[in-house]
Amino acid sequence: MSALEIVRTIPALRAAIAGWRQNGQTIALVPTMGALHDAHMALMQDARKRADRVVATIFVNPTQFAADEDLDTYPRREAADIEKLRADGIDLLFAPNADEIYPAGFATTVTVAGVSEGLCGDHRPVHFTGVATIVTKLLLQALPDTALFGEKDYQQLQVIRALTRDLDIPVDIVGLPTVREPDGLAMSSRNLHMSDHERALAPQMYRTLNAVAERIRAGEDIAQACAAGRAALTAAGFSPVEYLELRDAQSLAAADPAHPCRILAAAWLGKTRLIDNIPLS
Repeated sequence: MSALEIVRTIPALRAAIAGWRQNGQTIALVPTMGALHDAHMALMQDARKRADRVVATIFVNPTQFAADEDLDTYPRREAADIEKLRADGIDLLFAPNADEIYPAGFATTVTVAGVSEGLCGDHRPVHFTGVATIVTKLLLQALPDTALFGEKDYQQLQVIRALTRDLDIPVDIVGLPTVREPDGLAMSSRNLHMSDHERALAPQMYRTLNAVAERIRAGEDIAQACAAGRAALTAAGFSPVEYLELRDAQSLAAADPAHPCRILAAAWLGKTRLIDNIPLS
């Protein structure tokens, strides 16, 4: 096990990174909200291949939750998370409290137009401003060479790519493929909320996305194929089905099948909101 350093203030984070920089070392950052699972650890392992030092962050960001969302019940398992990071050889954990990130008088937010609109942006109206603000802050606090995110949160990944490009933040944003359970369910900390019955139904989202992709590849009308997918999710017990759509893989605008596309979906099983997506060549 490595000697994982744990810091909770921005000056301590910057001091540790400054020491590495003086030795000519490169830095990779893996932002998380904790409750770490195998998908998070896949990001950490990839980060270790890309940089001399890996910094993980754990911060359940309150600004990306609306008042009626699950901020209070979001899984928090810091002690277990620390053991996973230590066992994986991660160099540093930045685990600030809310006052460190949003001190009294904090009044600045980052909003990314375009890719944040529609899809989850329609159903979680404060979410992407909160995400863009916290990720901008973490990138500027650490100034890593590389930051890694999972494609499971695909719209979020595109928002982050846009803000780093538009704000000239000199960080390479890396998106890694979704890590799945053996039955196809995309790994997520929120999966812990599901009952056994809901967990058994949950892989139907991934199966449905693949079925829709096959319909489109076979030449079926896109709107018709997506409508069939939404109906299949409803029949499987998902309610409500917020969206199942085909979008341009980069801009998330209306899809042109001549360009790379992504099929994205969000739906509820009981009190758990699931999202997933797959590429469509």
